[in-house]
Amino acid sequence: MRTSAVRRTVLAASAAALALLVTACGGSGDKADEGKGKADSTASAAPAGKAATAAELEKAALAQSDVKSGKVATKLPATDDIAEDQVTSDDPACLPLAHAQAGVAQGEPAATVKRSWTGEPTKPSAGTDPEEALMASLDVDKMLINLASYDGEGAAQAMKGLATAAEKCAGGFKATVAGEEAKVVKVATTAAPEGGDEGTAITLTVAADEDVKAANKIVVVRKGSTLVSFSAVNLAAMATGEDFDVPADVVAAQVGKLS
Repeated sequence: MRTSAVRRTVLAASAAALALLVTACGGSGDKADEGKGKADSTASAAPAGKAATAAELEKAALAQSDVKSGKVATKLPATDDIAEDQVTSDDPACLPLAHAQAGVAQGEPAATVKRSWTGEPTKPSAGTDPEEALMASLDVDKMLINLASYDGEGAAQAMKGLATAAEKCAGGFKATVAGEEAKVVKVATTAAPEGGDEGTAITLTVAADEDVKAANKIVVVRKGSTLVSFSAVNLAAMATGEDFDVPADVVAAQVGKLS
């Protein structure tokens, strides 16, 4: 791909990815086989629980000291802090997926807290081809992290809603987030993450630009009455259509803080 084509593709991908934040993880971070590990049903709906307060979620949310690399943001810019009413889908059945992509909480939570994590690009060595240097600068993972607490069985019901949406919308859907449109051409459930009472991981294939179809990943873990969702993108992957691994250490660090 020529450098100009790379730039054009990345700009188109950036608009779709960073506004929609189309994405979040492949299980433990390894590439997972499609159709494997649908939402973990070994831990069915948990007993009715009391929702955590916003203050309690703040304490449980990822902090800079919890990770060894990358940057944790506790105050999100407007482009990342998407409100529920800014998200629509051409098929209402797919709306839970669009919400997860945009870092919006599922259903009607009692409290929510947001974070973001951005990795660090690998600096190219001197004399690196300009096109390769450009792609290296874009090889950065970014995740939106949303913690949401629910009364009663709200958290378990939200997990079921995501699983149902993934099944009904396997053939794709269209979504609009903050005025940006994106076309998801395929939805596949992948290996579920560990560490909570139940979890699900979903890969969405997005038509990024022309013939480029890029993977975007979502991971959601429930622990008691709290859900934590991760919505991950990699701009270089969106420009090339290649797969990418979600940083397993970041996911584990956040899930490990849930009580």
